[in-house]
Amino acid sequence: MTDSPMPSPPFPSPDNGVLRVIVGNAIASVRNGEASVEEAILHAAVHGWYEGHIQGEDACPGCDFRGGLPKNGSRS
Repeated sequence: MTDSPMPSPPFPSPDNGVLRVIVGNAIASVRNGEASVEEAILHAAVHGWYEGHIQGEDACPGCDFRGGLPKNGSRS
C-alpha cells in the first residue's frame, strides 16, 4: 500500500451515456447468444476503460493521467 495520492480511476462517471450503451450492449449480447458472459464482460470492461480515458482527456487535455499528481510525476 502507498501513502501517495493516486490519480482518478480510468473509468467514466456512472451517469455517462456511453457507459450505459456499453453495458446495455453487453447484456443484450449475452441474452441473444452472440457472446458468452466472459466475452461480454471483457468487451464492456475494455470499452468502459477506454471511455473513461476519453473522458479524462476531455477534462485535462495534455495530461498523462487524471488526478492530483503532476504530469510525468511519480506514482510511488
